[in-house]
Amino acid sequence: MARTAEPMTQGIIWKRLTLFALPIFFGNLFQQLYNVVDSLIVGNFLGSNALAAVSSSGNLTFMLIGFLIGISSGAGVVMSKYFGAGDRKTMQTAIHTTVAFGLAASIVIMAAGVCFSPRLLIWMNTPESVMGESVTYLRIYFAGAFGFVMYNVFVGILQAVGDSRHPLYYLMISTLVNIMLDIILIRRFHMGVAGAAAATVISQFLSAGLCLQQLLRTKESYKLSLSKIGFHADMLREIIRIGLPSGIQNSIISFANVVVQSQINTFGAMAMAGCGAFSKIEGFGFLPITSFMLALTTFVGQNLGGKEYERAKRGVRFGVVTAVILAETIGILVFILAPQLIAAFDSTPEVVRLGTEKARTSCLFFFLLAYSHSIAAVLRGAGKTMVSMIVMMSFWCVVRVAFLVITVPLTHSIQMIYWVYPLTWALSSAAFFFYYRRADWIHGLD
Repeated sequence: MARTAEPMTQGIIWKRLTLFALPIFFGNLFQQLYNVVDSLIVGNFLGSNALAAVSSSGNLTFMLIGFLIGISSGAGVVMSKYFGAGDRKTMQTAIHTTVAFGLAASIVIMAAGVCFSPRLLIWMNTPESVMGESVTYLRIYFAGAFGFVMYNVFVGILQAVGDSRHPLYYLMISTLVNIMLDIILIRRFHMGVAGAAAATVISQFLSAGLCLQQLLRTKESYKLSLSKIGFHADMLREIIRIGLPSGIQNSIISFANVVVQSQINTFGAMAMAGCGAFSKIEGFGFLPITSFMLALTTFVGQNLGGKEYERAKRGVRFGVVTAVILAETIGILVFILAPQLIAAFDSTPEVVRLGTEKARTSCLFFFLLAYSHSIAAVLRGAGKTMVSMIVMMSFWCVVRVAFLVITVPLTHSIQMIYWVYPLTWALSSAAFFFYYRRADWIHGLD
C-alpha cells in the first residue's frame, strides 16, 4: 500500500498522471455500465416507456446529489493539499470531518428525494404514460442514497491521496453484481423498473462497503477510525469554502439540465427514449474528460500544497491536451456509429432517428466539453472554485435556459435543444481560456 500513497509531487509527470487517470477511466467505465445495463435491459425487455422513465431520471437525481459531490470535491482538494504538504494530523481531521458531513447529508438527500420526486417529475412535464414508472424508479433510488453518497465520499478520500486502483476493483465487483441483479429482478421476478432501481441501489451499497473496509484496515496516513468521525468546525469551514462553489455549480447546472429534459419531455416518449439513449452513450464520451479531470484536481492540489508550482503547470498542460484529444476521438467514433449505438438500446425507428440526430449535432464538439471540464478541474485543485462556478453558472445555466426559453416556443423544433450544448460549451471554453492565460491561479491554496 505504500506505493498507492506516494505523493504526486514526485516522479515523471506524464506517467504519474496517466497511471492515476487510467484506473479512474476504467472505474468510470464500470460506473457507466451501471446506467447502460439498466437501460439496455429496460429498453429491450420492458419497452420504450420504461426506458424513458429510467433515462429521464438522470438529470433529476444528479440535481439533488450533485451538491454533495461538489462539497466532496472540495474536501478532496483540502486532503490533497495536506497530503502533498506531509501534514498527516490535519489530513486526518479533514477525512473524519468529511465522513461526518457525508453521513448527515445522505439522510437529507434520502428524505428530499423520496418525498419530492412526484412533484419534481410533474414540474419536468413528464408524460402521464411514464409518470408512474418514473416515480417508482426515483423513490427506490433515493431510498438508497446513503450507499451512493458514502461511496463518493470514500472514493474521494482514496483518490485525494493518489489511490485510484482500489475504487476500480470495487466498481468492477459491484458492476458485475448489478448486471446479475438486473437480469434476476427484471427477467426472472418481473419487477420492472423497480428491479432496475433496486439492482443499482444494492450495488452502490456493496461498493461503498468495500471502500469503507479498505479505509478501516489500511495502515497509511489516511486510515479511517469510526470513533474519530465528527465535525471539526475550522476544517468544516475550509471544506465548505472550497467545496460550496462546486456544489452550487453542480446543482445549478443540473437544474439547467432538468429544464432541458423538461423541454425534451414535451416532444413525447420517443424523444425521451432517443435522447436518453444518447445520454448513456455520451456518458462514455465523458470518460477521458472525467478521468483526467479528477487526476488534474488531485495533481494540482498536491503539488500546490507542496509548493511545486512549475511541476503543477507542466502537469496541467499534459492533462488538458490529453483529455481534449481523447474526447474528440471518441466524438468522431460516436458520430459514425450513432444509429447502431442508439438501436442497441431501443430499435424503434423513431427513437433511433431522434437519438442519432442529437448525437450528430453535439458529439463533434466534445473537445470543447473536455477543455471546459479540464480547466475547471485545474481551478478546483488550485482552490479557485468560485471562478469555475461563475463561468459554469453563467453559460451552462443562464445562457442555456434563456436560449431554450426563447427558441423552442418560437421554432417548435427539437433541434434547438440539440444545439444548446455545443453553444454553451464553446462560450465556457472561451471564458476559461481567457482566465487561465491571464490570471494567477497558482496561489489559490496559499
